[in-house]
Formats: sequence, structure tokens, C-alpha cells
Amino acid sequence: MKYNLKPVLAVLMVVAMASFVLLHSCKQKPKNNRADRFTSDKTEIVVDESFQPVVDEELYIFRALYTNAHPEILYAPENSAVNLLLEDSLRVAILSRDLDTQEYKVLKTRNLVPVVERFAVDAVAIIVNEASNDTSFTVSEIKKMLNGDTKSDKNIVFDNPNSGLVRYLKQFSGNNEFKQKNIYALKSNKEVIKYVSQHKDAIGIVGFSWLNDPDKDYADAVQKVKIVGIQDDIGKASSKEYFTPSQTTLALKQYPLTRNLYILNCTGKYGLGMEFAAFLRGERGQRIILKSGLLPDDVPGREITIEHKIRQ
Repeated sequence: MKYNLKPVLAVLMVVAMASFVLLHSCKQKPKNNRADRFTSDKTEIVVDESFQPVVDEELYIFRALYTNAHPEILYAPENSAVNLLLEDSLRVAILSRDLDTQEYKVLKTRNLVPVVERFAVDAVAIIVNEASNDTSFTVSEIKKMLNGDTKSDKNIVFDNPNSGLVRYLKQFSGNNEFKQKNIYALKSNKEVIKYVSQHKDAIGIVGFSWLNDPDKDYADAVQKVKIVGIQDDIGKASSKEYFTPSQTTLALKQYPLTRNLYILNCTGKYGLGMEFAAFLRGERGQRIILKSGLLPDDVPGREITIEHKIRQ
């Protein structure tokens, strides 16, 4: 029996041509400056106010690249930021922690599945007045000070009582409440730096990013404080050396007071929130982290060109 293959070949040719066109269109890169690559050109992102300096830098470059995209940023204490996420008031957040089991359950009841990605590592810096005789502390000494187990005439100050930094210090010290009279919160990292710059016997605890390239309104105060070295005398990899925060000591895990930076996306779609997360974790966003003094999650590589000239 003979078969007529012409109709079959014709169909195969049409399918092949359609596949080629589809494959070619998929390879086309979207234009960087068009908002139609997003499902929306606007989104609201709540950010732990502890990270305002570095997020401001990221936003400046992001907005310059995508002029039709308009991310709206709300800076708030960590507790407020998490509540906004759980209440479904906002669906994108930048925090210094992942959500806990109960918080995940709340989001699950709303059919929201957060995509959580780390994009940087921050240091918690201990600062003192430039005239102070203190130059170093051990981890055990810091815990004793926070728990009131040692007599001290020094005031220990940190930012907003609802901040991620205070939560970190409570977990670090194992103390659910700071009731000592010499330990109290101000309103912001800026206020902590200014307070320490004006009080010789003060000890301040701030996010490291606030000490790098400060704004004019508190740059003078930064010049009047110093960062003390910390010795990890109780950790698994205890050391006799004292380390100050830097990208090197963070990368080598020598500086003991660290916290991660995460972006949490609960939109469930490829939109502006997802695009900003990709930007933070991409090469350009990671280079901004590197420039800010924090440790990028993925350290960008360097290309070095070596030219060899042959003598004639």
C-alpha cells in the first residue's frame, strides 16, 4: 500500500516554522526601560528602617535603569513591617530574618507563598565615643552587659524598641526584656550615633551600614565615634583575636555579630517586586552592596586584563 506523504510533510513544515518563530521570540531580550515587562509598574515595599542607607542606594540605581517603574518604599521598624505583610497590606518586604512557622501559617491561609531570598550580610557594630578608653569587648562581656550581670556606669543605647536590631540583641543575650536603667532605646540609628558622639561613657549598638558613607546630617557625629573590636570567646570557633566589622571579617566569619538581609516576596507573580528582588541579587545590585561596605550574598567577580608588550 502506498502512502501520500505530502500532507504530512506540509504539516511538519508548518510546525517547524512555528517552533522557530516561537524560539526566536523567546530569545529576544526585553528592553530595560520598559515597564510592560512587569505585570505592574508600581508596587509597595516595606523595608526594615535599619537598612535604609543601602536600600536607598539600590533604589537610586534601579530607578535610573527603569524610569517607567515606580517602587514605593515604606521604611518601618521590623515589627511593623512584618505586621503589614501578615495583614496583606503589602506583599514585599526587606527584613533581617525569615518568617517563623506561625507567620508562614498566616500567609498560607491567604494562599500566599513567600519567596525568601538572602542578598547581603550586615554586621552589628558596637561604637563608643572617640574619647572613650574602651577599644574592645568579648562576646561574653556584651551578653553580661545586656543581662545586667555586671555593674556598669555606662549607658547602652540602640535604635527603636520594635526594630530588628533589638530582636537580634534579645536573641543574642537570651533576655526577653531589657529592664536595666542603663539600657534603653532611642528612635533611630542616627540618634544612637549622635548620642554616643556627645557622651563619653555611652556604648551604642547600630547597623554597620549606617557608619559607611553617612549623610551630611550626621556625618560629623560618625567622625566622633569609633568601632570597638569584638572577640568571640564562647563560639564554636572561639578566637583570641579581636575583630572589627569589614567585608573581609564577614566573609571569613571572624566577626561574631552578624545578621542576614532578606527580601520576601508574596506577590505570587512576576511583577515589580520580583524584578527588584532579582536586581538586588543580580550582579549590579550585588556590586552596590559591595560598595556600601556590607557583604554581598554572591560576591561579584573581577575581570583583569593583562597586556604583554613585546619589545622589538
